[in-house]
Amino acid sequence: KAVKLSRPVLLKHIEQTRRRRPAASPEEIIDALGRRFTATVSGTGAAAGATAAAPGVGTGVSLALAAGDAVGFTGIAALYVFSLAEIHGIPVQDLERRRTLLLGVMLGDAGANTVQQMATRTGPHWARIIVSKVPVTTLRQINRVLGKNFVTKYGTKQGILVLGKQVPFGIGAAIGGAGNAMFAQLTIRSALRAFGPAPETWPPHLSDGPPDEEPPEGGVLEPAPLG
Repeated sequence: KAVKLSRPVLLKHIEQTRRRRPAASPEEIIDALGRRFTATVSGTGAAAGATAAAPGVGTGVSLALAAGDAVGFTGIAALYVFSLAEIHGIPVQDLERRRTLLLGVMLGDAGANTVQQMATRTGPHWARIIVSKVPVTTLRQINRVLGKNFVTKYGTKQGILVLGKQVPFGIGAAIGGAGNAMFAQLTIRSALRAFGPAPETWPPHLSDGPPDEEPPEGGVLEPAPLG
C-alpha cells in the first residue's frame, strides 16, 4: 500500500508545505518536509505507547495498536521519500521503482549498497540511477533481496520498538515517540544521500508555486490516504 500512494496526494502534500513558506527554496521545503515527517511519526508513536497505560486496554489490543503504528510509519515514510523525488524533478510512478526507492532508503547504507551492487552501477546519488537507467527486470531481482532484508533486519528493529511501547507508566509513550523520531531521522539522512543536493530551482511541474489558500493550523501532516 505504501508504494501505491497516488501522485495527487504527493503533490498536495508538497503544496501544503509550500503555502506556509511561499518564497521558500526547494532545499528549505525539503527540510520542512523532514520536520513534518518526524513530528508526525513522533506523535503517532507516543500515542501508540500511551495505550499501555490506559485503563482497560489489554496487552493484545496494545500490541496491535503498536504494530499498526509501525506499519503506518512505512506509509508516512513513503510520502516523504516520493515527495523528495517530485521536488528533484524525478517523479516515480512505476511500482517496482517506487519499491526499490522506498526499501533502499529505509534500509540505509545496507539498502544503498545492495541497490548499487545488484544494478552494477555506482554513484553518490543512487536514487537517480534507479529512476532513469536500471531495467525493471533488474529492479525485480533487487526488490526480492531488499524485501527479505526489510523483513529480517528492519522488521526486527521495529519489533523491538513495538515491545518497548508496551512499558506502562508513560514510559512506553516516551519510547514510542523517541523511537519513531530516531527511525525518521535515519530515513531522512538516507533519503538525502540517495537524492543528493536539493535543486536550486523548482522543476517545471512545481514551478508555478502553491495555491494562495491558507493552510490549516498546525505543522503536523494528516495521515495520507493510501490510494
